[in-house]
Amino acid sequence: QVQFVESGGGLVQPGGSLRLSCAASGSFFSISAMGWYRQAPGKQRELVATITSRGHTDYVDSVKGRFTISRDNAKNTVYLQMNSLKPEDTAVYYCNIDPFVARYWGQGTQVTVSS
Repeated sequence: QVQFVESGGGLVQPGGSLRLSCAASGSFFSISAMGWYRQAPGKQRELVATITSRGHTDYVDSVKGRFTISRDNAKNTVYLQMNSLKPEDTAVYYCNIDPFVARYWGQGTQVTVSS
């Protein structure tokens, strides 16, 4: 059974940093491309960062230079380091494989950037 558990969100001031973690169950993890997605209020869920099984990364333009995705296959965990946070980064953040599978969505973790 595939399950993702996200953690690490919270309230942070503009310019601050957070590190999100996503713990994955299942033996598929090391061979799967993984993604961090986010959904802001009233908006569609969007893919913000991806990492292949070999560690190649890609980012949506709005987070390039500020966010870093990484993975630890031994721990079945993917991370998202978020620096220089902006109010427009406020959203619920989720992880999933890339491309996503709808039934794999977890609860997500709330990130709020506000002064």
